[in-house]
Amino acid sequence: MSLLERLNDDIKQAMKNKDKEKLTVIRMLKASLQNEAIKAGSQGLTEDEELAVLSREVKQRKDSLHEFEKAGRADLVSKIQTELTYVNSYMPEQLSDEEIEAIVQETIAQVNASSKADIGKVMGALMPKIKGRADGGLVNKLVQQKLS
Repeated sequence: MSLLERLNDDIKQAMKNKDKEKLTVIRMLKASLQNEAIKAGSQGLTEDEELAVLSREVKQRKDSLHEFEKAGRADLVSKIQTELTYVNSYMPEQLSDEEIEAIVQETIAQVNASSKADIGKVMGALMPKIKGRADGGLVNKLVQQKLS
């Protein structure tokens, strides 16, 4: 089942359950995916493109969450956390810290990286392997630690 089909089914279910908050988030995700397809000039998106849209939505919510926490807006923090939960339910299963570390070590060995000057090479080879399954910021910090 494609992501759009899954979103459509979940929209129907949220309507039946009268879950307005979930319905709003799912509709927003569907609109983002459709807008991306229009921008690309195609009927549908590939899995990678869908994943990129979902990752962007997660990142936007995490950034908002951080800003609202800094501003002391508990009402908005809880709303964003709920939205983040709904969006994350459509993301692929996230890698554990140990799995990420193993992939980082393997990639560093593959590209023969030895110093911080090689971070770009490592990240370029690493990100396609973990796309959507790990936070890029966390991965970048881990690579920097390993190469310093």
